[in-house]
Amino acid sequence: MQKKIFILLLLLLLSSCGYEATHSKKNALNYDFSISQLSFFGNREVNLKIKEKLNNYTLNKKGKIFALKISTTSQKIILVKDTTGDATNFQSTITVDVDVLTNNKFKTTFTIKEKFNYNSISNKFDLKRYEKVLG
Repeated sequence: MQKKIFILLLLLLLSSCGYEATHSKKNALNYDFSISQLSFFGNREVNLKIKEKLNNYTLNKKGKIFALKISTTSQKIILVKDTTGDATNFQSTITVDVDVLTNNKFKTTFTIKEKFNYNSISNKFDLKRYEKVLG
């Protein structure tokens, strides 16, 4: 009996809290956009991963239309070496600069910077493969 009352109260409270799905039809105008042109400069591997994620937005041609110029850089830094001089810890930094254009006019620019620390692996082949997965 208590369980039924709890569920009833929960439903009553949640129905009146004003919750609305982010991608509902009411908010569709805010999220309705497409990318008409993508230009990439910099690190090829990072650019391919970004392009893969943005392909869904280049297919539909509705709503606001943007053109993106994306410039990427990737940097690997040795943080710690052991007594023999071999690197044991690395830091990988990926920087993405995005210029957003609408109607071939500059609108805004923003930068995304990610840092990732990781330990070395004794097998260098596995280390290179791991670094490739990281970006």
